[in-house]
Amino acid sequence: MLSPKLISFIRRASFASAIVLVAAGYAKAQDRIQVGQATPSGVSSSNDPRLPQIAELAMPDGMAALPSAPAPAASQDRGGYDHGNGGWRQNAVNRMAFEIGVGATVPPDKTYITWGGDITLGAGVNFNRQFAMLAEYQFISDKLPGKIIAQTGADGGNAHIWSLTLSPVVSLMPKSSNDVYLTGGGGFYRKVTNFTDPQLAQYCNYYYCGIVRVNQVVGHFSSNQPGWNIGGGYQHRMGGMFNDSKMKLFVEARYLKIYTPAYSNQPNGLGTTTIAADTIQVPINVGVRW
Repeated sequence: MLSPKLISFIRRASFASAIVLVAAGYAKAQDRIQVGQATPSGVSSSNDPRLPQIAELAMPDGMAALPSAPAPAASQDRGGYDHGNGGWRQNAVNRMAFEIGVGATVPPDKTYITWGGDITLGAGVNFNRQFAMLAEYQFISDKLPGKIIAQTGADGGNAHIWSLTLSPVVSLMPKSSNDVYLTGGGGFYRKVTNFTDPQLAQYCNYYYCGIVRVNQVVGHFSSNQPGWNIGGGYQHRMGGMFNDSKMKLFVEARYLKIYTPAYSNQPNGLGTTTIAADTIQVPINVGVRW
């Protein structure tokens, strides 16, 4: 049997060991509590120091406050025309404007010039949906009255007009698919009045050569003068989700005045003919702009 002293020693040693184990557990629990307090918000630990500490994971508060994606810069929100180094070139191309129109010309006074036809070509810049500036080339071919032709003794005649002008186009309803616009402008005009006689000439193609009768110019006179035009028209936008298509069909009429000088002479030795100053026409055109 164990002696009473040995039993007493064992009891004291066991009690001391228990105290040491409890103290060690308490110190370890305090360390875990401090680690739990140092974790971000949303990660918590038990308040009971005697239990193993289990972190509860949650979304950190900082994640909820993450900044949203930055808004695109103003230069990046233009329909894809300013991305990269070539953006300004694409934007410039997108602003370019073109037109082609054909039609008839009607003179208010048929004393010195009569009806004819014309073609107009234009190119320029669309500054916005409401305003464009076009440089226009126009060719007009008109007939001459029989009285004027008879004065010279010729068999026929015509008047040809070439022009280069600057013409603004102002839309009155830029957000509508059916639009009304104003236009006009001025610039350089060259007018050539021709008198013709039928002449025999040789004509050949891939299959035939022969003698045909053609109108040859036997007399003419010309002038280079300033002029101007003003008018308006109707245009219809060809599609576009928001009526923003660049393609437009148009019909328009303009009042055209050219400051041609009066003429009274014998063109190339023909009979004397007299034509008053100024040339006035009303071109009526249909065409397309884009």
